[in-house]
Amino acid sequence: MAQQIENVGVLGAGLMGHGIAQVAAGAGYSVVLREVDEGTLQKGLGKIEKQLARAVEKGKSTQEEADVVRGRITGTIHYQDLADCDLVIEAITESLPLKLEMWREVDQIVKPQAVFATNTSSLAVIDQAAVTSRPGQFVGLHYFNPAQVMKLVEVVRCVTTDDEAFATALEFARSEGKLAIPTKDKAGFIVNRLLVPYMLDAIRAYEEGVGSVGEIDEAMKAGAGHPMGPLTLADFVGLDTLGSICDVLFDEFRERRFARPPTLRKMLSAGWFGRKSGKGFYDYSGDSPVENAGL
Repeated sequence: MAQQIENVGVLGAGLMGHGIAQVAAGAGYSVVLREVDEGTLQKGLGKIEKQLARAVEKGKSTQEEADVVRGRITGTIHYQDLADCDLVIEAITESLPLKLEMWREVDQIVKPQAVFATNTSSLAVIDQAAVTSRPGQFVGLHYFNPAQVMKLVEVVRCVTTDDEAFATALEFARSEGKLAIPTKDKAGFIVNRLLVPYMLDAIRAYEEGVGSVGEIDEAMKAGAGHPMGPLTLADFVGLDTLGSICDVLFDEFRERRFARPPTLRKMLSAGWFGRKSGKGFYDYSGDSPVENAGL
């Protein structure tokens, strides 16, 4: 039987965290959004306000509804403000040491009956659960970018997750209007296990001269019905994030299809992380993206 959730804590107001907070508030939950400093917090809250304003402009919600959603979100830089949360979702940097350090601190503050969830896209959920005093109440809730738009949430059960915590996580994701797909704590879960090798194969196809960046993307859009090509998608996901997921998958399976292609390694060394840095397989410095001439 699922626990009742009223107050939700979200750790991190960055790329994923601000969206997760907005979705939870939109579903009627009271949300505490925590960041490391005031500047980063205000940046995340500003993104939420911008998204809500855009929805009003497009007629998808009224100003009154937007104000109500924003009013449910409280920003903080203190872990202590998460103490009464029923569910805490972390969406901080995809670094296991940082996540473990954060959970050790949060575990001592948040009430014992609360459920903890990680939004990790690739790290083992059990590794985080094991450093808390509540491994049975620990799950994965893997949202996709942008969380306000993407329908899927992978609900990840690790070896220690108890039935009540898993039911709570499933019900919570469904209450947000998401498609909640249960999956096991295997590297990459469902989507990245299949999607990452696809993007890496596209990079290798480019390296081998099968087609240009643009040609590979256009071919997959027109031939496979994909909304964006694999190299555009890699830029959108973030090449640094893609590289991190690669490493986790390769460490787990030791197969070439999960290894970083040489082009990806060189791009990361150059600081080309895709859209977020302004340059990846495409150059985003102009009015519209063009193929990166440096490749």
